[in-house]
Amino acid sequence: MTRLHVLGSGSKGNAFALEHEGVVLLLEAGFSLRELDRRLARAGLDPSQVAGVAITHEHGDHAAAATKVARRHAVPLCASFGTWQALARGGEPCEWLAIGSRGPVEVGPFRVEACPTSHDAAEPVALGVRLPDGTALGMATDLGRPTQAVRWFLRERHCLVLEANHDERLLRESNYPAVVQERIAGHGGHLSNEACAVLLEELHHPGLTTVVLAHLSQRCNAPNVAHGTVAPRLASLGFAGELVLANQEGDGTPIMVRGPAQQALFP
Repeated sequence: MTRLHVLGSGSKGNAFALEHEGVVLLLEAGFSLRELDRRLARAGLDPSQVAGVAITHEHGDHAAAATKVARRHAVPLCASFGTWQALARGGEPCEWLAIGSRGPVEVGPFRVEACPTSHDAAEPVALGVRLPDGTALGMATDLGRPTQAVRWFLRERHCLVLEANHDERLLRESNYPAVVQERIAGHGGHLSNEACAVLLEELHHPGLTTVVLAHLSQRCNAPNVAHGTVAPRLASLGFAGELVLANQEGDGTPIMVRGPAQQALFP
């Protein structure tokens, strides 16, 4: 059984825990170490279950506790070379597994993959995780623009965690300065609800059972707005799976991640 726990996702921090047969892979670690422990405990998980940490980039809302977790539990940190270099300047060494151009790495039962993305960070990546039973998850947040490489990387995943950061109208009406609005909406910024819906139209396939909308902006988005943009598009494609909106508090129930084996048992 594979479950995805949303520990929290939004402007103030992002972290997910992918649990498979009692082993946990942290996807992002964008909270303090104490807060991350608290959120793991609330999800019914113990930090000792963590076999590794995989992060998309070095920004604090994605990597604040990444090296601390890896060092405390003597587990590897999976990150691109650029991200590792940016984190290493903080003086907190830990075991590092390079992901991206060097190919996938093995962390317990998890096979971790990565693909470069467009964001204003050192070397940001989208994450992919494959499990022994064939289950495949893809995660892309702080995406900027979905390149052809990213779209290819995310295809045929059973679970997708995608950024739906802002509503374009709410962004224009926000009190952000124009330069900040341009950065958010630009190629090195964040994916809008509409851009997320368009990407999902391309990525949809019969084996897609779970979609998680992540990193919703507190100022420029709302759950009902994001859902209202994405849900009708998925429904028009015949999507009959689960659409989940990740929230900042991460107080939702675990999300069942169903791969081909589970789909055969529960079609």
